[in-house]
Amino acid sequence: MTIMMEKFFIGREKELQQLKDYISSDHSEFIAVYGRRRVGKTFLIQQVIGNDYAFYVAGMNNVSLRIQLSNFMRNIRKKSPDVRSVKTWLDAFIALETYIESLPEGRKIIFIDEMPWLDTPRSNFISGLEHFWNSWASWRNDIKLIVCGSATSWIINNLIKNRGGLHNRVTHKIPLKPFTLKECQMYFAARGFRLSTKQIAECYMVLGGVPFYLSKMNKGESVAQNIDRLLFAEDGELRDEFQSLYNSLYKNATNHIKIVTSLATKGKGLTRQEIVAQTKIADNGKFSLMLEELESCGFIRSYEPFVSDAARARRKRPIGHHHTDTLYQLVDHFTLFHFQIMNKAVAHDPNYWSNSQNSHAYSVWSGLSFEMLCLNHTDQIKMALGISGITSNVFSWFGKGEGKKAQIDMLIDRADKTINVCEMKFYNQPYAMTAKDEADIERKVSSFIKATKTDKNIIVTMITTKGIEQNEHSECIQKELTLEQLYL
Repeated sequence: MTIMMEKFFIGREKELQQLKDYISSDHSEFIAVYGRRRVGKTFLIQQVIGNDYAFYVAGMNNVSLRIQLSNFMRNIRKKSPDVRSVKTWLDAFIALETYIESLPEGRKIIFIDEMPWLDTPRSNFISGLEHFWNSWASWRNDIKLIVCGSATSWIINNLIKNRGGLHNRVTHKIPLKPFTLKECQMYFAARGFRLSTKQIAECYMVLGGVPFYLSKMNKGESVAQNIDRLLFAEDGELRDEFQSLYNSLYKNATNHIKIVTSLATKGKGLTRQEIVAQTKIADNGKFSLMLEELESCGFIRSYEPFVSDAARARRKRPIGHHHTDTLYQLVDHFTLFHFQIMNKAVAHDPNYWSNSQNSHAYSVWSGLSFEMLCLNHTDQIKMALGISGITSNVFSWFGKGEGKKAQIDMLIDRADKTINVCEMKFYNQPYAMTAKDEADIERKVSSFIKATKTDKNIIVTMITTKGIEQNEHSECIQKELTLEQLYL
């Protein structure tokens, strides 16, 4: 694994090798690298190509077509001073073709960073790009066009899922995701931090695995002090990041923010109709696109509550097919922290988080965020359970038992006719099961079996920070995982 931060490059081995292989091929390539803001896309590309590019340009945010074109042509004039000015993207790409053709034989890497920003309203940027690739670059064997951008939805909708002239023209796509806990651990170790697995998890539960955010951490401060300095101080570098994040990804982020605001009110998520009712957004194709955009950027996930195999067969639809009971759930740590903590914080208290470590607000947030942490590390949980090679799906389940609501936040439904019923507890020490805990688990499991009529083997699995203290109430737990095992 490899991560590049400042002088450090730790992680991203898979993506690095992919990019090297694509650049080394014997034919032209159209490579799209995409992922949310601050995740390290440009860093990854620069690590592979260095200064070995024939042409580089970065789109500019919120500027006119004239300025975008001027910037594009300026980068051509660095190597070819006599190039004239242009007024359209078609002419700009023709000028790029002419310049590239003047170069010696050998591969020509063209790197266009923040491409979505080049596509200003009514600019016909996509038409110019289509003509450039279809009528010139794809006919050669030496062009390596690498494009990237934080507006993941733009990359997916305009390039990868393009239904026009660029349909199926992207030869390779590299989605770049936030770091896992293990990658964060490696990064902090490389920078000389001495953080425990729990402290790294707490940092992750606030900032997520976003490299740029982690780079702002100071090893001379506690995790809480770092969070105060970055998010709660008046001049905190990430204090206004929430708005900047969503506005950088979506041209009109108002409704996207309304959607995540509504989802922040319900840990298990909301159905499409419940989101519409809360946000008052029109239920149409644009709304569907917004949900897809939020999911493609990793802010939300869509999933189905668990139903038995027989019930699923009667519905005659595959897992993952959206239906009226499909739930949309907020799964981005930074966004959850914004709504759960920052929006409710005492105004102008630069030490709010340091002073809140034993508060009720911290307890509620940490419980929700730890569940989210587990959902975002299901691959590691399956590895720890020894079931990585067994086909499985992750669900949640909601019902009633003994007149009370019953909720299971994570079910791992396995092809070997077994279901792991997972409970998650974030605690400062080994968790001591109580009589109430035991009764709640037994009620949930019996209600689940009765409601779903499943005949699969049920394994009650507890995921905790530091394990379970063995006592008379812990016998109901059949499998135990600790936070350490999420670092696999």
